[in-house]
Amino acid sequence: EYIFGDDRPFLSCHASTLVELDNGDTLAAWFGGTAEKKPDTAIWYARRKDGNWSFPQVLADEEGIAHWNPVLFKAPDGRIILYYKVGENDSLWHTKYMVSRDNGIRWSEPKELVPGDIGGRGPVKNKPIVLHNGVWLAPASNEIGDWNAFTDISADDGYTWEKSPFVPINRQKFRGKGVIQPTLWESEPGKVHMLLRSTCGRICRSDSTDGGRTWGEVYETSLPNNNSGIDAVKLDDETVALVYNPVSEDWGPRTPLVVSLSRDNGATWPVTCILEDEEGEYSYPSIVAKGNEISITYTWKRERIAYVRCTIEDILSCERHS
Repeated sequence: EYIFGDDRPFLSCHASTLVELDNGDTLAAWFGGTAEKKPDTAIWYARRKDGNWSFPQVLADEEGIAHWNPVLFKAPDGRIILYYKVGENDSLWHTKYMVSRDNGIRWSEPKELVPGDIGGRGPVKNKPIVLHNGVWLAPASNEIGDWNAFTDISADDGYTWEKSPFVPINRQKFRGKGVIQPTLWESEPGKVHMLLRSTCGRICRSDSTDGGRTWGEVYETSLPNNNSGIDAVKLDDETVALVYNPVSEDWGPRTPLVVSLSRDNGATWPVTCILEDEEGEYSYPSIVAKGNEISITYTWKRERIAYVRCTIEDILSCERHS
């Protein structure tokens, strides 16, 4: 379903994020305005309650400067945290955050996540994860010059952050600027994995054995990537679900959009279900899981934000397999 229709209060929208709340509501956010990078963009949000979406409202806005890439995160203590970027472009942006303690009804005033940050700290597009020991990992990246990924680490429930080293890349062999916008999961205590948007035509991967503090060298997977955003989530049964555009071309078309399942920690992805395959842009997905259910939002032609809620069984029985 669509979160809003043609009566939207902005011309363009992109980069959605969502959380499923314990009371059954869903919150979704995105940036909207005249177009990406324009100074009139703001962070908008809506709530799904009893099967209906509220009309979009502005959640964060500063006059005269672009807003980017909101990330909603449900903390273990019940806080809902919104992270987002502010800046003229992706080389100069910085990260701000807001907190709600009542399921997104009221929000704190925005604060800088890391004072003085330029280039972006904390989650750049996808949600943080909470490790087995309670440590938070935020999937981060930097686009100043070459593209590089890292994790931001918080051992105090998101109040302070420590940046990991950049994920190693063999620049002599790698095609293009590099990798950005990781998505994370933990398979065993301390063993963390990231999949990455890249310029090499493939989704790339790196692995950590020390809780995301250091990372192995980036390597290509078998999964195509069009240099557009991806997102993954691990379910309770260890299944990993990944949403992406299966296109092996740098800056390639952002269609189709599919969800794939892995039962072997991301080594293979034997089940793929098509979400969109018409002409147009279907991109920048966000995915979360609760039990055996997954929820997804994504950009629909830069005109709407689409929302999908289904079970793993729905995907397994999907008639539109690739």
